[in-house]
Amino acid sequence: MSTKGIEIMADHARRVAVFSLGGTIAMTAQTGGGATPTLTADDLVAAVPGLADTGITVEVHSFRQLPGASLSFGDLFDLAVAIEEVAVDGVVVTQGTDTIEETSYLLDLVTTGDMPIVVTGAMRNASMAGADGPANVLAAIRVAASTDARGTGCTVVFGEEIHAARWVRKTHATSPLAFTSYPGPIGYIAEDRVRVMARPTKSPTIDPRGSATPSRTAVVTVGLGDDGTILQAVGEQVDGLVVAAFGAGHVPMACVDALTDLAKRMPVILATRTGSGPVLRQTYGFPGSESDLLARGLISASTLDPVKARILLQLLLMTSADRDQIAQSFSAIS
Repeated sequence: MSTKGIEIMADHARRVAVFSLGGTIAMTAQTGGGATPTLTADDLVAAVPGLADTGITVEVHSFRQLPGASLSFGDLFDLAVAIEEVAVDGVVVTQGTDTIEETSYLLDLVTTGDMPIVVTGAMRNASMAGADGPANVLAAIRVAASTDARGTGCTVVFGEEIHAARWVRKTHATSPLAFTSYPGPIGYIAEDRVRVMARPTKSPTIDPRGSATPSRTAVVTVGLGDDGTILQAVGEQVDGLVVAAFGAGHVPMACVDALTDLAKRMPVILATRTGSGPVLRQTYGFPGSESDLLARGLISASTLDPVKARILLQLLLMTSADRDQIAQSFSAIS
């Protein structure tokens, strides 16, 4: 890991650390092939127009050089340690957009304190016309340096919008406006000013570092006509399962027996595949409805989407949490 300080104007400037992990934002097109990660944190910061005018002191850390899809839990645990060791006012993490919705929520769960931790990236690599990386990095640095952003937990800054890690989702494969959240952004940047409009409740802190129990989890999305065969097959290979169910928490009747059996052997989290809104508790009563499945031992994901529910479940299993502790952690999600 390389570290370098870049002093920008004021003697008593706000200090921000930028950690680069690779991803599209750090990629350039290669002769005879596709884009690959080549840019360091120094390169990313140097390419940001107008940064010198902010008065923010930036230190850079080239931490990993990987596509977002190849980041691991171990990489993020190491990053969390590094973040907690820097003496700055805020932190920016640049990475591939493939996993931003997962890594930001993981950092939200494993880090403590009020310091802003902001994750950003780019949908267009540095070799493309209209590359969005520099603008996103500048906005993220502004948010990380802002006193108004303290206490908001880990956030994702993209396209001048500030999203809470708990709610942010990547909803388009290629658009520069790929990141959205429900019930919406918690803030935005306009005329160089950071405006925080809402503050999510604090996430629980779960720290599996140093005593992690090997665990494997998976998300299974139910579909029309499912009979439970896939659920049973995946269940044989994992320590915990997230079911991405229809609507407010429903599955085909043919899946009920398989889920009942799995819930006796491991934590099975019931989430909605819609991506937003809560899993209900007692509105419907047919076999395979949310009330039926919860009565059979499944655990409600509450308002967490399946991807976020898996992150929380994985961390809990890595700390050897039992079923009751897992159920309590999910019940605390608003």
